[in-house]
Amino acid sequence: MNKELPLAIFLMGPTASGKTELAIRLRQKYPIEIISVDSALIYQGMDIGTAKPDEREQSLAPHRLIDILDPAESYSAADFRRDALEQMNSIVAEGKIPLLVGGTMLYYKALLEGLSPLPAANPEIRKQIEQEALTLGWQVLHDQLAEIDPVSAARIHPNDPQRLSRALEVYRISGKTLTELTQTKGETLPFRVEQFAIAPKERAELHRRIELRFDKMVEAGFEDEMRALYARKDLHPDLPSIRCVGYRQMWDYLDGNCTLDEAIFRGICATRQLAKRQITWLRSWDNLTWLDSENIDEALETVSNAIASE
Repeated sequence: MNKELPLAIFLMGPTASGKTELAIRLRQKYPIEIISVDSALIYQGMDIGTAKPDEREQSLAPHRLIDILDPAESYSAADFRRDALEQMNSIVAEGKIPLLVGGTMLYYKALLEGLSPLPAANPEIRKQIEQEALTLGWQVLHDQLAEIDPVSAARIHPNDPQRLSRALEVYRISGKTLTELTQTKGETLPFRVEQFAIAPKERAELHRRIELRFDKMVEAGFEDEMRALYARKDLHPDLPSIRCVGYRQMWDYLDGNCTLDEAIFRGICATRQLAKRQITWLRSWDNLTWLDSENIDEALETVSNAIASE
């Protein structure tokens, strides 16, 4: 590890694992600034269902890169990498340490490894693809993708319009498939990174935390927050913001497709699935130190030792 590079700390983990609590305690102990690594916390007006840090938590430990976008807008891993690097460099210039906290593993990967040279979105081509989907159906477009890029087609479900549209768009803009282009990596991260993941040792404990947190969100007014979003004419279920776990299920409820109790149950199940995917990512992650959610003091000491030894 190059000691001349500035230090950055990654605090990863599944949803509801205690990342925010540990980050706040670290912020109170060290000259640290927190950057959120969460694809849901970026959206304004989506506070309760994302378990966004509240006013008290924000006053103790301000999080950067939250509330930066309207829910009608999209935000890519490339956007995150650009914004996070800008914030990291600014924090180091202040003589402090960037602490990146969140569970969007794709963002961490983009930051660490750089990004493939994918073309920027082209609104005209994207509109053309959407029009074709309306006329022909997404299955026909998925069949097209299977012909030009079978690897991506095997990975992308026909019911995932966002990723399917992007794969076709990339090919139509560049003449190269998503598979070809993603084999080329971009620039690596110009920081010395200490990486930690926090989670309960028992899966049952994580499930208990997820259910408890979802119930608290409902008590705090998640339905009212969702109704305000649903009332907007520019939002729809295919947007990345509305596809967020919990929001998708509550939208279904407001659409009349299920009861509130069913939406809550499905939201909890979807959150468990998300946590499972996050843990799968983390198990394949290199240079990672695991921390136990149920012993925050010990976790704090482990991260503190890494900072102190720098």
